[in-house]
Amino acid sequence: MNRKIQIIGVPEHFNLPWHLAMDEGAFQQRGINLEWSDVPEGTGKMVELLNSGKSDLAILLTEGFVRAVSEGLQAVIAQEYIASPLLWGVHVHAQSPYTTQAELAYKKAAISRYGSGSHLMAFVHGKNMAWPEDALQFEVINTLEGAVEALTDQRADYFMWEKFTTQPLVDQGVFRRVGVCPTPWPCFVIVARADFARDEPGLLSDLLETINGYTAEFKQIPSIDRTLANHYKQTLADIREWLLLTRWSQSQLKTETLVSVIDTLNELNLLKNKVPAQHMLWNPKVL
Repeated sequence: MNRKIQIIGVPEHFNLPWHLAMDEGAFQQRGINLEWSDVPEGTGKMVELLNSGKSDLAILLTEGFVRAVSEGLQAVIAQEYIASPLLWGVHVHAQSPYTTQAELAYKKAAISRYGSGSHLMAFVHGKNMAWPEDALQFEVINTLEGAVEALTDQRADYFMWEKFTTQPLVDQGVFRRVGVCPTPWPCFVIVARADFARDEPGLLSDLLETINGYTAEFKQIPSIDRTLANHYKQTLADIREWLLLTRWSQSQLKTETLVSVIDTLNELNLLKNKVPAQHMLWNPKVL
């Protein structure tokens, strides 16, 4: 009897390769009983689920993973997933008086939860803007829908989220985008709980080999732009731009890249403990 493997990720276009592979039975053919769950609350919630043992694997933001490990998450990066940066749109309500990013210093940022990408990238954004440390204030809103409510009710002044995911809200006149803040590193990694990676190295290797086959050929799938546009309610033009900008990876995250993420977050006082990069990277040859 195949062991059921639980994997979690955000319900966004980056993760469509997993759903295609599952729909076509690619994991089942390798003896992998993979069960996917969407987590719209994002990285912070996924870390909770990993910590509690309710999931074996997660597609996490790189910075969110590093922060979680510094706070005790027992997990490793099995592989880099998206090699390109994430483009964080900086949004205000469409009726907001703020028209530039500079005006948002000392204003309240909506975040899904503490330790999430929207929380951590607010600090990176603040650093880019050369704001003082005390210029950041936060309102926890859990989901994208919560951010709409918070900005509409003026409980928060701005919200950072992936640019293409929020584009429909910009098109509908709910949000107005005043800037974009790219991550200074590859944005998503495939994370495995440490005990799962230790106990099931063959299973994990087979799973990575399967998804890598899909991501390597993903952009060549006929009409994949239309499939994405329909599934995620995006315009074809936006999806085509996103496809041009996005690079899936089929290899492990480079140690020097992870060191850069750790050092940046540490400089921003976002890490409880500075865990060495090599302790965060899965190496199936070292068990």
